[in-house]
Amino acid sequence: MNSETLEMSLALDQDNQRRSVQRYYGEVLSSNADLKTSACCPPETLPAYLRDILAEVHPQVHDRFYGCGSSIPPALEGATVLDLGCGSGRDCYLLSKLVGPAGRVIGVDMTSAQLDIAQRYRQYHAAKFGYPSSNVEFILGDIADLVTAGIADDSLDLVVSNCVVNLAPDKGAVLREVFRVLKPGGELYFSDVFADRRIPAPLAYDPVLLGECLAGALYVEDFRRLLTLAGCADARVCSRGPLTLDGDEVERKIGMVRFESITYRAFKLALEDRCEDYGQVAVYLGTLAHHPHRFALDDHHLFERGRPMLVCGNTADMLGRTRYAPHFEVRGEKRVHYGLFDCAPNATPARLPTSGSCC
Repeated sequence: MNSETLEMSLALDQDNQRRSVQRYYGEVLSSNADLKTSACCPPETLPAYLRDILAEVHPQVHDRFYGCGSSIPPALEGATVLDLGCGSGRDCYLLSKLVGPAGRVIGVDMTSAQLDIAQRYRQYHAAKFGYPSSNVEFILGDIADLVTAGIADDSLDLVVSNCVVNLAPDKGAVLREVFRVLKPGGELYFSDVFADRRIPAPLAYDPVLLGECLAGALYVEDFRRLLTLAGCADARVCSRGPLTLDGDEVERKIGMVRFESITYRAFKLALEDRCEDYGQVAVYLGTLAHHPHRFALDDHHLFERGRPMLVCGNTADMLGRTRYAPHFEVRGEKRVHYGLFDCAPNATPARLPTSGSCC
């Protein structure tokens, strides 16, 4: 097979995957009750302030939600946010309330049936939140081609996604687009299904396994490699939890793979590929809304208000060169290097009590 034939074959495979996903979410599923596994909607927690907003979201929007985690970080007032694979718009409307009337939320999805639901309730939520007009825009498009969707370079403060990247045939293109459209210091914060190995190729086209967020799940090490190629050398795990497979048929087909729901955050910063020690210290000021006592950057950095913490150079930049900067005092510069920084996930567990459900 020559290179031209191979490229045509890959393009055809990707088109078949897209059509399969569009049919599954546009025709097969009418609500999250129709899911055959719990992978796309596992038990998940939301903090109380997000549950309060969720209570204001229209039931039809909520019922068509197929996420796998909580992909909404703090410090969003006035921000411009993009939701990749927004579906019926549940997270967009949560974000709408959080960014406020001066902020903007853009949802991109390739399934018109889902976007029809999202569009239908724009004015409903604007009125619910007391806005003169909707601050949410929905675009029918491919999350791997945000140029066609009209998203400019360096234009966004935050990109979120909830159990959608696994559905994209070209995940590398999705990540490259994310880091193109983010402003310097902008953040990618997303939840998805990940696998402990590469999924066998014949399963990639199974419509149920694909639609249930299993067949397209990235092997975690391949995700790390793709993220590095996209320009991010240090992504942080915020939370993770195992997924169980429901149903004998699904277990028989793909039960050899272990799946996890993982929430990552990654910044558009010139970070190093290892945690390096420059003798820097960070102090949380306790000023983030809904986080008066502590803030978890990731699963091993839990900052208590007023308590100094030694941090690596990458962590110092994540706190001091992003929208989190007003909420931290970062002491020290990178003039003197002390070698590698002990930044292992087991060093300082970040465990915060939560309750509730995202579904």
